[in-house]
Amino acid sequence: MCLITYRDSKMKRIGIIGVGLLGSAVAGRLLQAKFQVKGYDTDPARLKLLQNQGLIVAGSIAELAADSDAVFTILPSLEAVEATILGSRGLLETAAGDCTLIQMSTISPELTRHLAAAALAGGLGFLDAPMSGTSAMVERGDCAIFVAGDRSRAEACQPIFDAIAKKTHYVGDAGMASLAKLATNLLVGLNTAALAEALVLGAKGGLSPALLVEILKDSAGDSKMLEVRGPLMASHRFDAQMKIDLFLKDFKLMLEEGGRLGVSLPLTSVAQQLAAATAAAGRGDEDLAAIVTIFERLAGLVKNRPSNRAGTEVQSSRFKVQRKTRSHPP
Repeated sequence: MCLITYRDSKMKRIGIIGVGLLGSAVAGRLLQAKFQVKGYDTDPARLKLLQNQGLIVAGSIAELAADSDAVFTILPSLEAVEATILGSRGLLETAAGDCTLIQMSTISPELTRHLAAAALAGGLGFLDAPMSGTSAMVERGDCAIFVAGDRSRAEACQPIFDAIAKKTHYVGDAGMASLAKLATNLLVGLNTAALAEALVLGAKGGLSPALLVEILKDSAGDSKMLEVRGPLMASHRFDAQMKIDLFLKDFKLMLEEGGRLGVSLPLTSVAQQLAAATAAAGRGDEDLAAIVTIFERLAGLVKNRPSNRAGTEVQSSRFKVQRKTRSHPP
C-alpha cells in the first residue's frame, strides 16, 4: 500500500462525530499527531475534556462538515449512524464535495453498503473503517483499523490511520471491513467469556484470580483479552473500556449476519445470553469484563469488596463460597 506522509497529505482537517470512549481516544491520537480536529457530540460535556488538547468544538453536524477534509462517525447505534449521514442536515447534505466519510462505528455490512452507495451518489468519498481495540488500547496506539472501499481514497487517508493505529488492513469493497469487525468482536466476546469461566474455576478451587492471570500469561492460553481484561476480572474493577450494553448490540449484529449467511453461531448465542444476564443485573454500563460476575453467581462465589457500581452487592478479589444457612423451627 502506498504510504503518504502527513506533510504531503491533503487530509489535514478532521471532523469526529461521536466523542464517547472510542471517539475521544481517536481524537486524542489525532491531536497528538498535530492534525486539526473538530468534534461534535450530542453531549457537549464530552468535548470539554479535549478542548485543552486543542479540539475545536462544533455546534452542529453542518458546522463540523463545512470545512473538514475527512469526517469520522464513531457512534453507538445503527440508527445514529444512518441519521448522521442520511438524515436532514446530515453529512450527505452538508459535507463538502471532496470530503471523505470514514465510518468507524460497528454496524452491519448491509447498512455499510447502503451508506457507501448513498455517499457515492451524493459525490462524497466513503470508507468502511471500523477499528479493533478498546478505548485504552486506542489511546496508546495498540489497535488495528480495517479499511474497505475505494483503494486510492484509503491510501490518501493512510496518514490519518497511521496516527491512530499500529496497523491498517485493506480488505476490499465496502462492507467487508464491517464483516471483519464482527468476526473480530465475536472472538473477543468468546475469549472474554472463556477467560471468566477459567478464572472462576480456579477461584472455586482456591486459586487466587490474580495469580492465575499471571500463570495464564505464560501459558498456551495467553491472549490479548487475558492481557486487557484478566486484571480487571481479578481486581473486580470494571471501568468501561467497552460497555456491555454496546457489546450486546455487536452480539445482535453477529447473530443477524450469521442468519443472513446461513452460518450457525452457537457459542456466540451463549455469550450473548451471559452478557445480557450481566446487563440485567445492573452492569450494562460497565466493561465486558463484568461478565465474570455471572460465572461467580453460577459457581456460588461471593466477594467482600464493592464493585465500581454503586448499590451492587459487596464483593472483593478473594472469592469465597456462599453457604446457605438452614433455618430451624423454633
